[in-house]
Amino acid sequence: MKNLALAVVILTTITACKTENELKNSNAIAVTYPETKTVDSVDTYFGKEVKDPYRWLEDDRSDETGAWVKAQNKVTGDYLAHIPYRQALKERLEEIWNYEKVGAPFIEGDYTYFYKNDGLQNQSVIYRKKNDADKEEVFLDPNTFSSDGTVSLGGVNFSKDGKILAYSISEGGSDWRKVIIMNTETKEQIEDTLVDVKFSGISWKNNDGFYYSSYDKPKGSELSAKTDQHKLFYHKLGTAQKQDQLIYGGTPEEKHRYVGGNVTEDGKYLFIYPRTSTSGSKLLMKDLSKPNSKIVTILDDFNTDSAVMENVGSTLYIITNKDAPNQKVVTVDASNPSPEHWKDFIPETENVLSASTSSGYIFASYMVDAVSQVKQYDYDGKLVREIELPGVGSAGGFGGKKDDETVYFSFSNYITPSTIYTLNPKTGVSKVYKKPAIKYNPDDFESKQVFYTSKDGTKIPMLISYKKGTELNGKNPTILYSYGGFNISMTPSFSIANAVWMEQGGVYAVPNIRGGGEYGKKWHDAGTQLKKQNVFDDFIAAAEYLIDNNYTSSDYLAIRGGSNGGLLVGATMTQRPDLVKVAIPAVGVLDMLRYHTFTSGAGWAYDYGTSEDNKEMFDYLKGYSPVHNVKEGVEYPATMITTGDHDDRVVPAHSFKFAAELQSKQTGTNPTLIRIETDAGHGAGTPVSKTIEQYADIFGFTLYNMGYKELPNKTMTKVKG
Repeated sequence: MKNLALAVVILTTITACKTENELKNSNAIAVTYPETKTVDSVDTYFGKEVKDPYRWLEDDRSDETGAWVKAQNKVTGDYLAHIPYRQALKERLEEIWNYEKVGAPFIEGDYTYFYKNDGLQNQSVIYRKKNDADKEEVFLDPNTFSSDGTVSLGGVNFSKDGKILAYSISEGGSDWRKVIIMNTETKEQIEDTLVDVKFSGISWKNNDGFYYSSYDKPKGSELSAKTDQHKLFYHKLGTAQKQDQLIYGGTPEEKHRYVGGNVTEDGKYLFIYPRTSTSGSKLLMKDLSKPNSKIVTILDDFNTDSAVMENVGSTLYIITNKDAPNQKVVTVDASNPSPEHWKDFIPETENVLSASTSSGYIFASYMVDAVSQVKQYDYDGKLVREIELPGVGSAGGFGGKKDDETVYFSFSNYITPSTIYTLNPKTGVSKVYKKPAIKYNPDDFESKQVFYTSKDGTKIPMLISYKKGTELNGKNPTILYSYGGFNISMTPSFSIANAVWMEQGGVYAVPNIRGGGEYGKKWHDAGTQLKKQNVFDDFIAAAEYLIDNNYTSSDYLAIRGGSNGGLLVGATMTQRPDLVKVAIPAVGVLDMLRYHTFTSGAGWAYDYGTSEDNKEMFDYLKGYSPVHNVKEGVEYPATMITTGDHDDRVVPAHSFKFAAELQSKQTGTNPTLIRIETDAGHGAGTPVSKTIEQYADIFGFTLYNMGYKELPNKTMTKVKG
């Protein structure tokens, strides 16, 4: 094993053919990559053999892989250390990040709770007080969970009377969670910790116990082995976890990769949502007011998504896309809840609907070209008012308990920091509750929406943000960011990091490409499976629009995206390596032939299909899979792949293989690096300190490879090469 590990770290120089003068003139840094061994691994799909020379990198527990990770991080760290303004970027990020961030308050039992971060704390702290006159006290401080902030707080769920709290924690960014139960008055843990909890909410049955979900611990590595049998359990307070009651799931004849359970606010009903993929869900119900009641099936297929958002007695309020691709709200009596008895309550419109409840009202939030519009309804279906929002952007929140007297919501866009507002639901009057005191002036920036045409003629919206007075001369450093999958919508939101990017004269552009949910189920489906190329074409067309309209040019354009967005970047840079100067694929799904064999990846098949489905799907996936489409003799953009060693959502082997392929085949002097964060996962719960370091590295790498030897806000002179 030692000899094999040593072989991994043998260095080979790929820039030796370049003279010192050529490197200096091109602003390049000489890079010596670790040599990555190859193995004779071959898979056969429908009679066609596919080599997988870096299969060994899938073993996250091996000494060889560990040595490879260390060697790659050494190369990447040495490269980044040569960027002269990396520290300046980090300091500016810290400076602008360092402001108090306060969340909307919520009442549990006798206390009002809220989250607060003083500025640079790795994790936000939960505070509480009994009344307005009381001094706030620290209730739960996740910064005490670990010295480096890598143990983070997940869900926080109180019993109905607020006297018991169940909260989950993540270690090293993993999706596996532990659940800790504490007495809220004494702040003491009162039971043994629940373990091996994953992809789970916590929903209380009154004050007696709660429902949660998990998988059996997989054989092999818990960070990469397949998990595809999700189960819903009930934990009764005062009993051991091994005694927890299995409520749903676990039958070998029908696997559900995700099973969630939620109890209504009045404690009367449990609703269960079994899924085989990330889209489409059954809907089941159990009447908790009746001892030993049976589970009743409301919907028995995976063709649509429906969720019970509220009940008034036996009347259920369900938000659904059944016969309504843009979603609608229906009502039905729980005694006879099948779809033929559903009645439209808030009908479908041309805009996508999401809905929430608070203070005895329903708040219908619509996306109008990815921008928020909110309407308030009473429980009789009467439109009370349209909520007046502070501007054009994204409004969130509007959720609470039936007896809440105040409704809270947040508002932001790409240039406006998130501000929390109060709303009096009876009068409709809203006021600022918390406005951040950030060292940033939104009046110095502008954000505008454009529509461009994709390859097949489809109109795509895009929001472009930048500093006022920016000259459209084709030389502005630009980041093009998107996602394009899983019905996830890219709505305007403020980012501290992007504010720093725009301070440097950078342009930040986000197109609402197909595969997302901005225009409902049809928009989502238009970017799935055998239509996935639409997503890449939409993104490429966005880049071409920015170039054609002189926002930037290929020499000043970077593409960035994470997870499914990492796939987007990987596919774009392998299909159009000439289009951009820099590519930053983060925690990406990059091996499309094997993604479904890791952790819960098989649940993504609705969006992707799998290589085992049929020959047509195999050929299609192989045709765009980034790992399988890196070619010899091609000059790819300067690339920095980012991932985390504890990512058990999109396992880091995707990124490892892609980096190995690029490093072995890249032509020219553009660097191909991989930055592997240790004790970090898919992104959730990442400490502020690590997040700041990541952005300093990303922005530094991007600007340096666009040719800047100084930050653009000091000089806009580009290094000539």
